[in-house]
Amino acid sequence: MTKLHDLYDQQGQSPWLDNLKRGYLVSGELQRLVDAGIRGVTSNPTIFQKAIAGSADYDDQFRQLLEQHTVEDAYWGMVVKDVTDALAVLRPVHDASGGADGFVSVEVAPSLAGDTEGTIKAARFLHDKIAEPNLYVKIPATPEGVPAIRQMFAEGRSINITLIFSLTRYDEVIEAYLSGLEAYDGDLSQVQSVASFFVSRVDTEVDRRLDALGTEDAKALRGKAAVAQAKLAYVLFRERFSGPRWEALAARGANRQRPLWASTSTKNPDYPDLLYVDSLIGPDTVNTLPDATIEAFLDHGTLARTVDQGADEAQETLDRLGSLGIDVEDVALTLEQEGVSAFVKSFDELMQALHDKAASLGG
Repeated sequence: MTKLHDLYDQQGQSPWLDNLKRGYLVSGELQRLVDAGIRGVTSNPTIFQKAIAGSADYDDQFRQLLEQHTVEDAYWGMVVKDVTDALAVLRPVHDASGGADGFVSVEVAPSLAGDTEGTIKAARFLHDKIAEPNLYVKIPATPEGVPAIRQMFAEGRSINITLIFSLTRYDEVIEAYLSGLEAYDGDLSQVQSVASFFVSRVDTEVDRRLDALGTEDAKALRGKAAVAQAKLAYVLFRERFSGPRWEALAARGANRQRPLWASTSTKNPDYPDLLYVDSLIGPDTVNTLPDATIEAFLDHGTLARTVDQGADEAQETLDRLGSLGIDVEDVALTLEQEGVSAFVKSFDELMQALHDKAASLGG
């Protein structure tokens, strides 16, 4: 038993790995992490860009796929193989948890972030292509993504909503889940979801704006916005998944859409390396961790319920930011745009690298 097992058994939080690459599947490293207590896997275009462009692990399959497919179709073929193999590793966790954990997430193409119908089509394709009960298709919580998210739930599909940076957008995501479930006439117990609330990047952007102010009041708030907003997100989660509306869905077998804390590696070396882990521990949550953060938590992580401690202070923090002219909604919009752009950039860079490799192979 490790501290990751204790995190789940004692505190009700599921630790997931924020990484997926073929080397982990071939070497058995993913299985080792699952044995150590990891209960799910997330991926995104940047993770796949690093995995595929940064190693020769995919070359043989890429060469074979190029015989009958375009470069982009070959990319998706490689992604589908990694996800399918990872799903097999996590399936025992999924079964043992009654379908709550053991998920592997794969994201629709980042170029679709502003395309509702394109996102719906892509999400359906991935669900139908892979067709495993522990698959999450990731859809970004952009204004165009939210209607697609609702449609997926109305069709009974399990979705990981990503790139959530504000309480306002998180509330819209919860509404998409609830209204989607209400529109679905199938077995609600088979529909699962997590809402990926991004954390550390909020501090990066808020701190940048605070530094521009340069006052003592501003300096005192550095490194406090992200955790404060996440704690208030947990308050919102508890509020929206209670009361008559939720109880009616729960009576039909519906599962709560758990908050997932994403972007939990500390970007500022002056802050504790587990700031976004130790501060957000609590039941019915997921924390998706990069490799180094997992090792840090195993070494010196704290096991204590913290996510709902200090909610009043969290609201005071956001109020103080507002009094200084820091608009957290504008921060969220900036981060959403940057997040989409970063994923598009990673995808484009990988496509160029694959085109170059295909040319070198004579394809």
